[in-house]
Amino acid sequence: MPEPLIICDNLVKIYKVANLEVVALQGLDLIVQRGELLGIVGVSGSGKSTLMNILGGLDRPSAGRVWVDGSELLKLSDLGLDHYRRSKVGFVWQHGARNLVPYLTAMENVMLPMTLAGTTGPRKRQRAEGLLDMVGLTDRRHHRLPQMSGGEQQRVAIAVALANSPALLLADEPTGELDSSTASTIYQTFQDLTNRYGVTTIIVSHDPGIAYQVNRVVAIRDGRMSSETRRQVAAASDEATGSGEASANESGFEELVVVDAAGRLQVPKEYLQRLNIRGRVRLELREGEIAIHPAEGATEAHEVEKLASELATTPRRRWGAGWLGRWRHPNRRPS
Repeated sequence: MPEPLIICDNLVKIYKVANLEVVALQGLDLIVQRGELLGIVGVSGSGKSTLMNILGGLDRPSAGRVWVDGSELLKLSDLGLDHYRRSKVGFVWQHGARNLVPYLTAMENVMLPMTLAGTTGPRKRQRAEGLLDMVGLTDRRHHRLPQMSGGEQQRVAIAVALANSPALLLADEPTGELDSSTASTIYQTFQDLTNRYGVTTIIVSHDPGIAYQVNRVVAIRDGRMSSETRRQVAAASDEATGSGEASANESGFEELVVVDAAGRLQVPKEYLQRLNIRGRVRLELREGEIAIHPAEGATEAHEVEKLASELATTPRRRWGAGWLGRWRHPNRRPS
């Protein structure tokens, strides 16, 4: 089996905001194969954008290790990280203004990264023309941003991201400002790139329908991988197709809960709510499976977590005079 393009091992990222520390990633593990088209989903604040910034060389993790195309990013110098961003990674952002220079034509925008990388001569123009043809914009190559639609601008942005032949393409909400029809065109462009060039592509999205557009979807919750959804493809029979040949048809999706190296897993919230699981549980090892049972009266850990969260955001009071005192001493009224 070929070596994966991306290996994330126990990634931790802590930001300091004023006097508070915000943990964006809490021991995230991830492996991405070469040529894979991967989707990453999660609510705001789950850590998906932080992961993208680390993979793109825009930020460094606080702890853990990450390899991309054989390079361990945490060990690269600032100069090495600059070279990594220019040569290994292509970016496609949600807002067109961040992807393109508005007063340049589509052709000039695509050639700009090659110019910055030191590429000269006719080879630069030939590659720019080829990339614009690949995204279906040959006839628009001399147009500037105001003369193009949002979908056309994003396709130019994809061509710009591929200008220096990166091994990794990162797209952060690339369809967030587009209608559903145009978004489908953008997703199809990413699929064509994967099939034609074998570029590894990671798309961050809030779109629940992204599972239909990629090979695999990883969900991030509270800074860790919580689940993984894979497309299930089955071959149709000759009789079903009527063509004498087998064809591949999507038969649905399989969602798997991720267990990390420490044995931790994130049980879906709807399961916890349905079984009223809070705090502790009982595990039962059965033949070929592990059963999780709610434990009676095991709500103390849940209450401690809730109270600790309130304590972090509540001004300090005299011990025993507020809600903490009432919890410690249920029969005691505040003074």
